[in-house]
Amino acid sequence: MGAGNVAARHARVLSGFPDVRIVGIADTDAARAAGLAREHGTAAYGDHAALLRSERLDAVYVCVPPFAHGQIELAVLDAGLSLFVEKPLALDEATARRVAAAARRRGAVTAVGHHWRYLDVVEQARRLLGDRPVRLAVGVWLDKVPPVPWWPRRDGSGGQVIEQAVHVLDLARLLVGEVTEVSAHESGHPPDQAEGAVGAATGALLRFRDGATGILGATCLLGWKHRAGLEIYAEGIALRISEDRLVVDTGAGRRVIVEAGDARRRVDRAFVDAVLRRGTDVRAPYDDALRTHRLACAVARAATSGAPVRLEDTDG
Repeated sequence: MGAGNVAARHARVLSGFPDVRIVGIADTDAARAAGLAREHGTAAYGDHAALLRSERLDAVYVCVPPFAHGQIELAVLDAGLSLFVEKPLALDEATARRVAAAARRRGAVTAVGHHWRYLDVVEQARRLLGDRPVRLAVGVWLDKVPPVPWWPRRDGSGGQVIEQAVHVLDLARLLVGEVTEVSAHESGHPPDQAEGAVGAATGALLRFRDGATGILGATCLLGWKHRAGLEIYAEGIALRISEDRLVVDTGAGRRVIVEAGDARRRVDRAFVDAVLRRGTDVRAPYDDALRTHRLACAVARAATSGAPVRLEDTDG
C-alpha cells in the first residue's frame, strides 16, 4: 500500500527474497502505482480496498504518508493479514492506538520500520554500556524539507519530530529507557511556508523514568541532511551513534566503528520470517512502536502548547 520512495525501497528488498512474491501495489496516484508495479512484474490498484479484494495475501506493507494512516491498517487487520507499517504510525496518537488495539484483538504479526534497531553499531553500543546507567542523551535531526508536497504541512506530516526525529526517539527509548515527561519549544516555519506549516526548529527536554536527562534538537532549515543521531553519556564512556557509525570515547582515545550490516534489509527479513513462523526477531512490533510514536506526539504537543506533557502510562 503506497508506491512512493519508501515503498519502492521495500519492494526492491522484498523482490530479492526467494520466499516472497509481490502480488500487488496500490496507490491513489495511478501512474505511480503502475510504474512500481511494472518494475516488479505485478498488478497495480488505485486503492487499498481494490488490492485486498483482488489478491490472496499473507501480509501487507503500508508505506503511506502520515495523514493516510489508519483506515488502511484497520482494513488489513480486518482481513486477517500480517502487517508491516512504515513510520510514523499516524499524524496523531489516537489513530495509532486504534490500530494497536485491532492488532492485539487479531493476534496479528506486526512490525514497524524502525530499522535503526537492526544496526550492528546499536548492538555494540548496548554491549559497551553494559550495566552503566545513562545520565545524558542528546539527539539531533538536522535536515532539509523533503521534496514532497505534504511534508511541510502539519496536517500532512505531523511535523519533523513525528516524521523524522522519531528514529532518534526510538533509539533513545531502546538505549536509555522510557520517558515520563517532556518540555519543548518550536520556532518559526520553513522558508515559503506560514500558516499550517510545520515548525522550522524544535528543542525538547526529556525526563527519563530511570533518572536520565535527554535533549532533542531538530531543524528542517538546511538544504542538506547535516546530521542525525544520538549521543549517550554514562560514567566513563561517551557514545555517538548514527545510521552509519558508532564513535566511542573512554578518555583513552577515540574509536570509530563503521556500520557493516544492512539494517534496511534485516528489518524486512525479520518480518517475513515472522510471517512464515521461521523467526522471532521483529524488534519493533506495532505495540512497542506505539510507545515511540506516543513520545514523538508528546514532544510535538509540548512544542506547540508551551506546556510540559507527562507520559504517565509508559506501557503504551
